[in-house]
Amino acid sequence: MPEGKGVEAELRQANERFYRAFESLDLGRMEEVWLTDAAVTCIHPGWTLRAGWPEVRESWALIFGNTEMIRFAVTDVETFVRGTCGWAICLENILSATGGVALESRVLATNIFERREGRWALVHHHGSPVVTAAPPVRRPRVH
Repeated sequence: MPEGKGVEAELRQANERFYRAFESLDLGRMEEVWLTDAAVTCIHPGWTLRAGWPEVRESWALIFGNTEMIRFAVTDVETFVRGTCGWAICLENILSATGGVALESRVLATNIFERREGRWALVHHHGSPVVTAAPPVRRPRVH
């Protein structure tokens, strides 16, 4: 497959579809963006590896079942295409609600896609929490 701006734009759209499916909290919509076979993997922040579509699907079912609302402002998106493989690295700026409590968080994500039958399908999602460091503490100089 030729690499180029059009293919990269399609990859960016696939990445955006993933986040819209996530926001929908609809398992059917999430399933539409994934390649649903044994080779898919997922690592949610703080979780262990989920491998194969049944485990990955169950992880989304757990998240969706325990989340009242989630919204993403995805920034700092970098995409790369190599043949039928493409990946997006981005910052997820998240607003969510669980148990009536609103939470804001940031996650650095890598989403890997495979192009099959004319469409990009997600094969791996890995999210790592971004912890904002406290400002440095000024210490007196020791002479």
